[in-house]
Amino acid sequence: MEHRLFSFISSNWRGEPLRDYETVVRLIAGTTTAQGLAVTCRLDRRKYAVGRKVTDAEFARVNLRPDAFHGEWNYSIVPHTVRSRVRY
Repeated sequence: MEHRLFSFISSNWRGEPLRDYETVVRLIAGTTTAQGLAVTCRLDRRKYAVGRKVTDAEFARVNLRPDAFHGEWNYSIVPHTVRSRVRY
Protein backbone atom coordinates (compact mmCIF):
# COMPACT_ATOMS: atom_id res chain seq x y z
CA MET A 1 0.00 0.00 0.00
CA GLU A 2 1.25 3.45 -0.81
CA HIS A 3 2.30 5.06 2.47
CA ARG A 4 1.06 8.50 1.38
CA LEU A 5 -2.52 7.15 1.49
CA PHE A 6 -2.43 6.16 5.17
CA SER A 7 -3.47 9.57 6.47
CA PHE A 8 -6.43 9.75 4.07
CA ILE A 9 -7.55 6.21 4.90
CA SER A 10 -7.20 6.90 8.63
CA SER A 11 -9.29 10.06 8.31
CA ASN A 12 -11.94 8.20 6.33
CA TRP A 13 -12.46 5.46 8.93
CA ARG A 14 -12.05 7.67 11.99
CA GLY A 15 -14.67 6.75 14.59
CA GLU A 16 -15.87 3.69 12.68
CA PRO A 17 -15.59 0.34 14.45
CA LEU A 18 -13.48 -1.97 12.29
CA ARG A 19 -15.45 -5.10 13.11
CA ASP A 20 -14.83 -7.22 10.04
CA TYR A 21 -12.85 -7.37 6.80
CA GLU A 22 -15.80 -6.18 4.74
CA THR A 23 -16.05 -2.95 6.75
CA VAL A 24 -12.32 -2.30 6.39
CA VAL A 25 -12.40 -2.92 2.63
CA ARG A 26 -15.49 -0.71 2.20
CA LEU A 27 -13.92 2.17 4.12
CA ILE A 28 -10.58 1.92 2.33
CA ALA A 29 -12.30 1.72 -1.07
CA GLY A 30 -14.37 4.81 -0.21
CA THR A 31 -11.28 6.94 0.40
CA THR A 32 -10.57 9.90 -1.90
CA THR A 33 -8.27 12.90 -1.77
CA ALA A 34 -8.99 16.55 -2.52
CA GLN A 35 -6.91 16.20 -5.70
CA GLY A 36 -9.29 13.49 -6.95
CA LEU A 37 -7.30 10.36 -6.16
CA ALA A 38 -9.63 7.41 -5.63
CA VAL A 39 -8.49 4.29 -3.81
CA THR A 40 -9.28 0.77 -4.97
CA CYS A 41 -9.26 -2.09 -2.51
CA ARG A 42 -10.23 -5.74 -2.45
CA LEU A 43 -9.88 -8.53 0.07
CA ASP A 44 -7.40 -11.20 -0.95
CA ARG A 45 -8.78 -14.54 0.25
CA ARG A 46 -6.07 -16.68 -1.29
CA LYS A 47 -4.22 -19.11 0.95
CA TYR A 48 -0.54 -18.47 1.42
CA ALA A 49 2.12 -20.73 2.85
CA VAL A 50 2.96 -19.89 6.43
CA GLY A 51 6.31 -20.27 8.11
CA ARG A 52 8.30 -19.83 4.91
CA LYS A 53 11.85 -18.77 5.70
CA VAL A 54 13.83 -16.44 3.48
CA THR A 55 17.43 -17.52 3.28
CA ASP A 56 20.29 -15.07 3.69
CA ALA A 57 21.19 -15.65 0.02
CA GLU A 58 17.62 -14.83 -1.12
CA PHE A 59 17.52 -11.70 1.03
CA ALA A 60 20.92 -10.60 -0.27
CA ARG A 61 19.50 -10.62 -3.83
CA VAL A 62 16.83 -8.03 -2.92
CA ASN A 63 17.99 -4.64 -4.15
CA LEU A 64 17.13 -2.42 -1.16
CA ARG A 65 17.96 1.28 -1.28
CA PRO A 66 17.64 2.90 2.16
CA ASP A 67 16.34 6.46 2.28
CA ALA A 68 18.56 9.18 3.77
CA PHE A 69 15.92 9.75 6.48
CA HIS A 70 15.60 6.67 8.70
CA GLY A 71 16.73 4.18 6.09
CA GLU A 72 15.87 1.33 8.47
CA TRP A 73 12.18 2.27 8.03
CA ASN A 74 12.12 4.10 4.70
CA TYR A 75 13.55 2.29 1.73
CA SER A 76 12.88 1.43 -1.89
CA ILE A 77 13.05 -1.97 -3.50
CA VAL A 78 14.37 -1.39 -6.99
CA PRO A 79 14.79 -3.84 -9.85
CA HIS A 80 18.22 -5.01 -10.80
CA THR A 81 19.44 -3.40 -13.99
CA VAL A 82 19.02 -5.54 -17.07
CA ARG A 83 21.43 -5.05 -19.89
CA SER A 84 19.59 -4.82 -23.14
CA ARG A 85 20.96 -6.67 -26.10
CA VAL A 86 21.11 -4.89 -29.39
CA ARG A 87 20.49 -7.20 -32.31
CA TYR A 88 21.47 -6.27 -35.80
